[in-house]
Amino acid sequence: MVARLAARPPILNPVHIAIAGSVATDHLQVFSGKFSDSLVEDQLDKLSVSFLVDDLDVRRGGCAANISFGLAALGHKPTLVAAVGQDFVSQGYQTWLEESGIDCSELLVSENKHTALCTITTDASQAQIVTFFPGAMAQARDIDLDELHNRRPIDLVLIGPDDPEAMLRHTETARRIGVPFAADPSQQLAYADGELIAKLIDGAAYLFSNDYEAALIAKKTGWSEADIAARVGIRVVTHGKDGAIVHDEAGLAWEVPAISDVNAVDPTGVGDSFRAGFLAGVAAGLTLERSAQLGCTIAASVVETTGTQEYVLAQDEFLTRFEANYGTEARVEIASALSI
Repeated sequence: MVARLAARPPILNPVHIAIAGSVATDHLQVFSGKFSDSLVEDQLDKLSVSFLVDDLDVRRGGCAANISFGLAALGHKPTLVAAVGQDFVSQGYQTWLEESGIDCSELLVSENKHTALCTITTDASQAQIVTFFPGAMAQARDIDLDELHNRRPIDLVLIGPDDPEAMLRHTETARRIGVPFAADPSQQLAYADGELIAKLIDGAAYLFSNDYEAALIAKKTGWSEADIAARVGIRVVTHGKDGAIVHDEAGLAWEVPAISDVNAVDPTGVGDSFRAGFLAGVAAGLTLERSAQLGCTIAASVVETTGTQEYVLAQDEFLTRFEANYGTEARVEIASALSI
């Protein structure tokens, strides 16, 4: 078992967070060179390259599972909303998540499809090439958030990368039944056109993206930054090693630096863990700035390990690292809010 902060400390005001999105098996590969060295700028329309990788590591993954894992590590019991295959159960992935503190009772288990497979190749500069086979994820469109909400009211649902029809259905359901939602289309932005993206983010209480994805959202929708700000509540944009910027509804912004002195091993899942930390902070009543700092701190633990759910959050080390980067007052605030 992976150690948890204070054995999964209780959140002072329990919030039911549902995480909808992908669950997958990750095949992590390492290429010792740089992808850019094999790309010819004026020949990209004829691209045909092959990379000889040095390592293969098979791990548990999927954005929704990764975010849920991070929330559980910080004291929550999130509900995982996803479609998986029979192999998810038989190979122990479900047991792993349940023992980590995640509610898997709402999963749709396909009778004839395998759990999604994600192949991620990382080069020496931490650039990545990703391919994704959806498998059972295509059946996520059959999940009804309204039914879940009727059984156990949802306070917030994050709608992450998933079957596009499922993402659209979950978003429309959340709007219809009045459940606040966090829009996190991320990897599906490459697939989606501007019309779909607009439907997925309009009315979101939170919009998560990295800096490239933020530019892609604007380009595909044709919306200006002001247009996007008028359609969503809190906008959270991550900037990799440069941290994150959080914009509130009033137009105020907080620039939060990333954790310093990070020994980067594998960037896979870093964005997911940031989202988990941010949502855990918001649910615990922390400010947007503190929540982003919490997200950056847990993200540092992920980038220093191989795999998206292999990190260990040792209580003293976590708080000491947080204090070293954000100050004593910040440490006291998160320790109190999260009962650490």
